[in-house]
Amino acid sequence: MTDIYINDRKSRKGCMGLVIVLVILAMAAGVYLLQQRRGQDPESVADNGGKTVPELAAADEKRPTEDRAKPLSDDPRPELLDKGRELKQQGNLREAREIFFEVLEESSSRTVVNEAEELLGEIHIMLTFSPRPMPEKVEYTVQPGDTLGALARRFNTTIELIRESNRLQGTMIRTGDRMRILQGEFMIEVSKSRNDLALYLNDRFFKRYPVGTGEYERTPEGEFKITERIPQPTWWSPEGRVIPYGHEDNVLGTHWLSIDVPGYGLHGTWEPETVGYQSSAGCVRLHNDDIKELYTLVPVGTKVIIHE
Repeated sequence: MTDIYINDRKSRKGCMGLVIVLVILAMAAGVYLLQQRRGQDPESVADNGGKTVPELAAADEKRPTEDRAKPLSDDPRPELLDKGRELKQQGNLREAREIFFEVLEESSSRTVVNEAEELLGEIHIMLTFSPRPMPEKVEYTVQPGDTLGALARRFNTTIELIRESNRLQGTMIRTGDRMRILQGEFMIEVSKSRNDLALYLNDRFFKRYPVGTGEYERTPEGEFKITERIPQPTWWSPEGRVIPYGHEDNVLGTHWLSIDVPGYGLHGTWEPETVGYQSSAGCVRLHNDDIKELYTLVPVGTKVIIHE
């Protein structure tokens, strides 16, 4: 009786094993047939540019190893940065400038954009603060009765920039002198959350500067304009003290640009470590070298937008 039970159990185990083997073989055959059908499926061919799966695999094998190993990028602009840098090093600043503008328009990478902005800022200062030509400059021959102040008003620029860009030593100009004068409209945009200032010329990026803004949201938000430009400014403290330029308690740095909100403006600082933070009493503060540069570039009437 026992022998019959054992033999019956062995028989059942053998049947179960055979069933499992058959199932595995059926699954393998199904996978193989599916792969064959996908390789010849019309929709699969359309999705792969007219090539079947086997054809794509063969083409992949023919590609150089380094191409197949190259990671895909969602931003095709980095190679333009290299081209722009090369042009900049060769002195082709205007060509390099257009390359970097293209990067700003097409790049989706913040890192790439930041680098393009930095390089554009360098190029713009090199072009603007020198006699070199640029699309925003006009060729001008000094006429009888011209003064630097009159030319600055006429071309919506500053006396300081005309002098700097034309290498003038004084304030006198002579009839017949030839100049290149920047003509355009600057606009300043301050971000309180990023603590930076973007300068635009004719609605195109010009340069970005780090800034400090007010503690406890004290820096006003809105659209303003530059109303006054003062080098070596005097500071009136909140307590009413009049503190002259050069005094250790004068916090305004080397230059002051007031906006049309009483008591507020853009200025330098003797505490450069505060730039980049919300640490001022409400004004926008820059490094002294940066406010000097901005002071030279922007005339009275320049639009200033401040936002969060």
